[in-house]
Amino acid sequence: MENTGGITASLAGRYASALFELAVDENQVTAVESDLEKLRAAIAESRDLAALLKDPEIGRKQAGSAMTGVADYLHLAPLTKNFLGVLAKNRRLSSLPDMIRAFATIAAAQRGEVTANVTTAHPLNDSQLSALTQKLTAREGRDVKIRTEVDPSILGGLIVKIGSRQIDSSIRTRLNTLAQAMKG
Repeated sequence: MENTGGITASLAGRYASALFELAVDENQVTAVESDLEKLRAAIAESRDLAALLKDPEIGRKQAGSAMTGVADYLHLAPLTKNFLGVLAKNRRLSSLPDMIRAFATIAAAQRGEVTANVTTAHPLNDSQLSALTQKLTAREGRDVKIRTEVDPSILGGLIVKIGSRQIDSSIRTRLNTLAQAMKG
């Protein structure tokens, strides 16, 4: 697996790697990946859930009960539900977002694909997504999965992050560069 050595060296990476190995053993990689994507979206949408993950005053039992409720509400697979229980028991829920990213990276590397995080000022339509996917696939030489995010503050253009590389063609960055050049 390419580029996963650095990931598995971190705490989140070790947990994600262990979950990935269990998912492979039980032939549930796709189900777990889908569950983790649901969790990622739920954490992004719910301030309460995000706060729960980081609150050190919540006990292990309470955190475990809360995560069981979240797992039931999201209809998560038993393997994912058990994983959340282990995280609550070990007081590692605060690292869950990093574990989700690490799992996605490990799974993508296993499939021979890379994930590109694309930030735009406005949502991309299907033809724009398709064209961007084709260009990035040709550039990277392997399949590219695109995860989009909308951030109106970039004004226009886009920011593409693939691994540790970033391509920033946002209007905000161009304006900042121009402003710096005019000062200088």
